[in-house]
Amino acid sequence: MTAPEPTILATSGGHRAGDRTRVTFDSLVHHAVELSGVHGRRPRVMYVGTAIGDAEHFSSRMTEAARVAGFDLTPLHLFPMPNLEDIEGAVLDQDVVWVMGGSVANLLAVWRVHGLDAVLRRAWRAGVVLSGVSAGSICWFRGGTTDSFGPELRPLTNALGFLPYGNGVHYDSDPGRRPLVHRLVADGTLPTTHCTDDGVGLVYRGTELVEAVTEVPGKGAYVVVRDGDRAVEERIEPRGLPAPRS
Repeated sequence: MTAPEPTILATSGGHRAGDRTRVTFDSLVHHAVELSGVHGRRPRVMYVGTAIGDAEHFSSRMTEAARVAGFDLTPLHLFPMPNLEDIEGAVLDQDVVWVMGGSVANLLAVWRVHGLDAVLRRAWRAGVVLSGVSAGSICWFRGGTTDSFGPELRPLTNALGFLPYGNGVHYDSDPGRRPLVHRLVADGTLPTTHCTDDGVGLVYRGTELVEAVTEVPGKGAYVVVRDGDRAVEERIEPRGLPAPRS
């Protein structure tokens, strides 16, 4: 089972502390699985931790979170070498690819070395739901704002470009994100940019934004467009997602 058309869920959330585990999957991860349309078997989710250097402790935490959620998790590691012989076959066998946050600049460089950028594009077109948080959100767009190069936020404009927009993550929790997005849209560095508060996700069918969803009440999504030499922001009210069943 795959999604009926190319689907991306780009988020600033998806994880929280568990009752008996360090990490549990919150509503946004469960929604990515729902978007895939899988039923009648355990969902297959690929976890990609390139942006944090394939940290083994976090792969272990995500594996435990998947066990609790009832998902079959396949970690894809690229350090020090790929842990899967047939990367494309493994990716295309998934219902969802979930990409962890961290350094989006490093993620893009490593993916391109291994040809994963092209594999993910084929998977997207085949109906595998692409999703992730922070760096795992920005990567699907043309670019966004990042601290990949140091503590001072900088623009990134060479992301995968599956979606023809900019992306602003952690829009409410990092005070530097909103003003930088506005400046970059106003001067044309970024195109129209879609932004998410923490806990919010954006659902795309093909390249069309069809819905904003949230696992945290009161949070928002935003579209920032260029109007002459300034940026104009419009808020989108997300639909609340149900809490995952324990």
